[in-house]
Amino acid sequence: MKFGSLVGLVALLLGLYLLWSIRFVVLLAFTAITLATVLNRVVRSLVGKRLKRNFAIVLTLVALAFVLTAIFAVVAPPFVDQVNQWLDQAPLEVAQVSLWINRIDDRIPVELSEQLQRLDTFIQDIPMIARSVFNNAFLFFRGTLAILFNALLVLVITIMLLVNPKAYRNVFVSIFPQFYRYRVIEILDHCERSLVGWGAGILFNIVVITVLSFSGLAILGVPLPIGNAFLAGLLTFIPNIGPVLSVVPPAVLGLLEAPWKGAAVVGLYILIQQIESNLLTPMVMKRQVSLLPAIALTSQLVCGVLFGFIGLFLALPLTVVAQVWLQELVVKDVMNNWKRKIPVGRRITTTQKPSITTD
Repeated sequence: MKFGSLVGLVALLLGLYLLWSIRFVVLLAFTAITLATVLNRVVRSLVGKRLKRNFAIVLTLVALAFVLTAIFAVVAPPFVDQVNQWLDQAPLEVAQVSLWINRIDDRIPVELSEQLQRLDTFIQDIPMIARSVFNNAFLFFRGTLAILFNALLVLVITIMLLVNPKAYRNVFVSIFPQFYRYRVIEILDHCERSLVGWGAGILFNIVVITVLSFSGLAILGVPLPIGNAFLAGLLTFIPNIGPVLSVVPPAVLGLLEAPWKGAAVVGLYILIQQIESNLLTPMVMKRQVSLLPAIALTSQLVCGVLFGFIGLFLALPLTVVAQVWLQELVVKDVMNNWKRKIPVGRRITTTQKPSITTD
């Protein structure tokens, strides 16, 4: 290996190591870029209605803050009241479940009986654990200062990007060779359309899933319908994995009231998941972005292992952007234009067709 190639390889490895060391900062920056890209579409639509850009940015941010505050004001008070009511009723519900377990204890094998006793002990401890967590909520929120700081950092970067997006875009484009910069601008425009489409589709799914979950849980009489519905809608942001996680809390709460309610909650969430997978996703998401299900699930697993919980939330937008760059840069600009010189003895004449064999 030549000295220049060796230096280049070492520089590449050092760059990858540095990038890995600051991976969470990069993820926060990508979060801000994604949010700024979606909000910039709203700002541009307002500018198109003869509003000044600065005023449009302020109006967009104020509207976003108003929506988030309204959601919190609507969800938080009923959720706290429902938690307090459930904590008061939980001992009676636990006693009913324990009585039900004791009734079937004599009718099952010894191995299952031991497992039921463990389940009975766990269920009896649920109210105490829930009350302890709820009463010590301040300690929990005090440990989220880092999360709040990261959220503030993302907000500041987002505002900076919204104020002058062209300047940051030009800096990124300038790192490419001059002959390819126009093509990079086209790819960035494609990324913007894909991210905005993904954001619109996922927002529509979140609203529909939240409404369906709340309606179903309220009809079944499951405790904390508002909180569980909001959780189901929020976890829709993580396709494939989120719906599985969202069914656990309401199913446990339903089981504490009556065994049939736990099964009914599972059936309800399966029905909602089928509606999302077979109706909402084909109707909305496939018009916006085209991601194969296996690729989406694999990207979620990889990002979750590498980057933790934040990786699960950012897996799909990362995959959307990566797919655009692979299609445009690698497939269209490199692979489709790859010209290989074929040896004379192996050239194919115009009348000769290549044979394709399949196993």
